[in-house]
Amino acid sequence: MRKLLWLSTLVLVLGSLSMAQQYRTFPEIKQSGKILIGTEGQFPPFNYFNDKNQLEGFDIDIGNAIAEQLGLTPEWKAHAWDTMLIALNQGRFDFVIASHTITEERAKAVDFTNPYYCTGNVIVSRPGGPQTPEELKGKVIGAQLGTTFEEFAKQFEPKQLKTYQTNPDAVQDLMMGRIDAWITDQFTALEAIKSRGLNLQVSEPLNKEEIGMAVAKGNSLLLAALNQALAEIQANGVYEQISMKWFGKDIRCK
Repeated sequence: MRKLLWLSTLVLVLGSLSMAQQYRTFPEIKQSGKILIGTEGQFPPFNYFNDKNQLEGFDIDIGNAIAEQLGLTPEWKAHAWDTMLIALNQGRFDFVIASHTITEERAKAVDFTNPYYCTGNVIVSRPGGPQTPEELKGKVIGAQLGTTFEEFAKQFEPKQLKTYQTNPDAVQDLMMGRIDAWITDQFTALEAIKSRGLNLQVSEPLNKEEIGMAVAKGNSLLLAALNQALAEIQANGVYEQISMKWFGKDIRCK
């Protein structure tokens, strides 16, 4: 019996350890002097690797500005989109800035900051292709795996919904005629067309999405610090300067 009780206690202790906090609190981050930031690196113009294999984009500039506002040195880590929030809760990053739409489902797993920009989903197609929700019915639609674009596309009753690890893969299939339309973010679509000189058409935004940074569930002190830093760079003009650099307009939520 004593052995059984000891084994039961050991199981409970190990279970408690497995559920222990894995994130760094804001005081711990401040003490270290650096903040670990996660992003994807495959979502231009928000986050991507340039020709020198360095991360850049709107998300990167905002993340760096927030780190500076907090008096911290940013350390960036690129991670696959579909497991990024899982890695966040495992303590791989202190926060994630990778253009995550704030949804009820995601908010069950992580905590989101106030929105740092607003956007909308669009339909991208070849000339003469579908440009309205009605025209998407029965078509082959592409979207990035694990995104709100994928969920959004399901409502249009497509003949087939093809998912992709990265958006460039979807663009390639669209140009090759393997899909009839691509559902994505409006700014991402415009950037893809501009940077690659593609002959594609883009619909008007079909909805409005609020985009937030994410911290591990329960990391309340860091969440408050990020919200304060975001408000400060929006008030002092730094945010607008970054937004104008990438989009020629202020894309904060209004």
